[in-house]
Amino acid sequence: MNPKPLGAGDAPADDDGRQYHIGLAPGDVAPSILLVGDPGRVMKGAGLLENPSPPRAHREYTSTTGHYKGKAVTLLGTGIGSDNTEIAIVELSRIIDPAKAVLIRIGSSGAISGALRVGDLVVSTGAFRLESTSLAYVDPGFPAIAHHEVVQALVDACEKAGERYFTGITASACGFYGAQGRPVEGLPTKYPDRVDRLAAQRVLNMEMECSTLFTMATLLGMKAGAVCAVFADRQANEFLDAEGRNAAEIRALTAGLEAVVRI
Repeated sequence: MNPKPLGAGDAPADDDGRQYHIGLAPGDVAPSILLVGDPGRVMKGAGLLENPSPPRAHREYTSTTGHYKGKAVTLLGTGIGSDNTEIAIVELSRIIDPAKAVLIRIGSSGAISGALRVGDLVVSTGAFRLESTSLAYVDPGFPAIAHHEVVQALVDACEKAGERYFTGITASACGFYGAQGRPVEGLPTKYPDRVDRLAAQRVLNMEMECSTLFTMATLLGMKAGAVCAVFADRQANEFLDAEGRNAAEIRALTAGLEAVVRI
């Protein structure tokens, strides 16, 4: 059965193919893309690139493209959450060749495992799907797995830089507060034991995007992975200060850039 042709209501774009949400058209994006979440992280990453393009901002999506050690790389800030990530991946898949695409999430996260400390890096091998966005495409038991080449490239980059890093399972929640088991004054928390339950299942860290990225990339034939800095220690109830967060972001960005050079 042939798929129904996409109309303007299904795939809104202008005459140049510029996508409705991310504001990018064919030719604007390199095959290697760092999905950096926070739009402000785009400018930090731009400082590591050679000749970055002027930043383009549309809605919450901010992007720039430059070169790192001779390889073209796009940095795209997607904002927060699995729904924003889904929009970015769908629209990117329409303006680049998915078979040639490498997508690496550069993010922040909270440590679940007591072995981690704030400032550490986590290279995700797969993700626990606690969000519902990916259920629009796959059944509940579908595994969200990072591409092995991207995982190895990130590990090699961390090893070369002498980073303190961990590899393992990341949990992707649908929110930051109640969904991650944080108590909220005045609101009932449905999952107060979420951190302990995940720790018992040897989950390393929790964030909000990896499982959607890995699931959709697998379906589209893209190579995807993630390296997240640990900003919060959920076991010790600690949060990294501003200076530490900035340094950890730069280290994660550098690991991602070094990884795309290796793939």
